[in-house]
Amino acid sequence: MKIVIAPNALKGCLTAAEAAGALARGVARASPDSDIVQVPVADGGDGLAEVLVSALHGVKRTALVTGPLGDPASASFCYVPARQLAAIEMATASGLALLTKERLNPLLTTTRGTGELIKAALDLGVAHLIVGIGGSATNDGGIGMAAALGARFLDENGHPVEPVGGALATIQHIDLSGLDPRLAGVRIEAICDVDNPLLGERGAAQVYAPQKGATPEQVRILDAGLAQLSVVIERDLGLDVRDLPGAGAAGGLGAGLKAFFKAELRRGVDLVLDLVGLNEQLRDADLVLTAEGQIDFQTTFSKAPAGVAERAHAHGVPCIAIAGSVGSGLAALHDLGINAVFSLCPGPVSLAQAMASGGDYLATVAEQAVRAFLAGRH
Repeated sequence: MKIVIAPNALKGCLTAAEAAGALARGVARASPDSDIVQVPVADGGDGLAEVLVSALHGVKRTALVTGPLGDPASASFCYVPARQLAAIEMATASGLALLTKERLNPLLTTTRGTGELIKAALDLGVAHLIVGIGGSATNDGGIGMAAALGARFLDENGHPVEPVGGALATIQHIDLSGLDPRLAGVRIEAICDVDNPLLGERGAAQVYAPQKGATPEQVRILDAGLAQLSVVIERDLGLDVRDLPGAGAAGGLGAGLKAFFKAELRRGVDLVLDLVGLNEQLRDADLVLTAEGQIDFQTTFSKAPAGVAERAHAHGVPCIAIAGSVGSGLAALHDLGINAVFSLCPGPVSLAQAMASGGDYLATVAEQAVRAFLAGRH
């Protein structure tokens, strides 16, 4: 038998590679003679760079950048010299994990560090840039990122606007004449795991800003600011980004990447699964195991386990998912191709205990899932 193991990271607990290793240990106990193939995956959120370093034989590079509130931050990214490719995660430069809960304020945070990380990749001479845009602490529409690479955002008096979320409403003009010319020669793909538009009840501010510390009044300010930015983008750049799927990702960074850098917006899981060659491994597989920290109805919205299951289903291969937390709406996942979902927790345990023992729990459940699968084949 051939069993393909394709987990996402379990946020705060295991990287995708660590999760794959734990699953493989469990599978080996249940079926020691099986061909076990580990294919760690990502969907544009945490773990993208690490997955691609491993899958594409890249190297990890580090740059000192501006953090979301202006503090210095050390951010790493994946560089693949053979492909002239770099993959960055905006979260490493402008992410929630860089701030304590008390310091969260999307009126004041900026994506400038993400722009500086892109500049570090350009300095390596890349021709292809992948930008993962999950896990942000920002809601600035990407103006901080663009400003770091030479864009200017001006108020009614022609003065530069501070590139933070709270200043969006004052933007009256966008000047891209000073943009780093190297961007024009680079293919940029912005990848995310959500398809939210820029504005409105499913938009960047209303859906995600509260998670970044915004009060209801601040959500209103941010939504109005993004609306003003979209008006100026359409007038000065000739592009309507309001309803573009994914424009609302990372506080409007999706819209900014498209408008300022002409990036392609793609489902993260599709791009990653292509790059890691999952289809090739599925052709003669008997079973697929995937995993993530939480699996519920939201998993259907372009999350890694859903992407893995869709491809497994297309190849006629059954897929079992394991999660730290199992929520509602599993019927939609069964329709996608996830045949069964198991919780990795052995019973009522604290979050701290589940995090500390995540690898062992994952191996145990993987063993039992494969034993059940094998029993069904007899």
